[in-house]
Amino acid sequence: MSTLSIVIPTHQRCDLLRRCLATVVQHAPPGSETIVVDDASPDRRATSAVHEFKGIRVVRLERRGGFAVAANTGIRASRGDIVELLNDDTEVQPGWADAALPWFDDPHVGAVAPLVLMWPDGNVIDSAGDRYHLGGVAGKRGHGQPLSAEFLEPRPVFGANACAGFYRRAALDHAGLFPESFGSYFEDVDLALRLRRGGWRTMFEPAARVLHHGSASHAVTSRRVLQQQSCNEEHLFWRNTPGSAMWRAVPMHLAVLAGKGWRRWNEGRLSPWIFGRLKAFTGS
Repeated sequence: MSTLSIVIPTHQRCDLLRRCLATVVQHAPPGSETIVVDDASPDRRATSAVHEFKGIRVVRLERRGGFAVAANTGIRASRGDIVELLNDDTEVQPGWADAALPWFDDPHVGAVAPLVLMWPDGNVIDSAGDRYHLGGVAGKRGHGQPLSAEFLEPRPVFGANACAGFYRRAALDHAGLFPESFGSYFEDVDLALRLRRGGWRTMFEPAARVLHHGSASHAVTSRRVLQQQSCNEEHLFWRNTPGSAMWRAVPMHLAVLAGKGWRRWNEGRLSPWIFGRLKAFTGS
């Protein structure tokens, strides 16, 4: 029987963290462990919030590392055969883990994507797994769509969104953890690509449901965030596209860049998008 470790990276959003932990404490399977990684929150606020709940471990980083660093720190500190990453602005629903864990009885399944729904009413999809196109387009499957029959059947998907993804530890040991140079954004897509190359499958399980505040994470896409997203997306393409596929992928990628550049131009946000792409090559 698989054992579950739940890893929750957080940085100073104590009210959201408390709501998340309250649902985890209520609905986690018996024997699960929960680890909160306090990513250098000021005045140790997140650590103090965790201490309001019994049986939850805290690992504190004294210097802020970003999501990927905090997530990897929690994974390394955990002991379960299965590790679930949870954003601190999620709320798990009854039976969410019990629905996901049986998929790991199949030794070829490396990850499970739950049905992530937008808070508060859960009628709109945030993510039904991740998707990726060879030309370098990543996104959330079903994002922004009303919950419908199309998303109520289990099925293989490209990858799991790290806001609530389940991962087999053996698969992580084989493929590696999240790329810490990414900080945040597209780190889960990078991992999904490596899992696929390693022969692991990802399954979508609609009975495993999680509510995501979402807007609490990304209410406004600032210039800095847009630049980081642009940089990571470009890194993602070049570090994961196999040489044998370059002749097909590069023309598609150029078309993607043209389309995205035009969109950012119309939004009046072309310069941070360009600077992010350049940063992917210069490292500056």
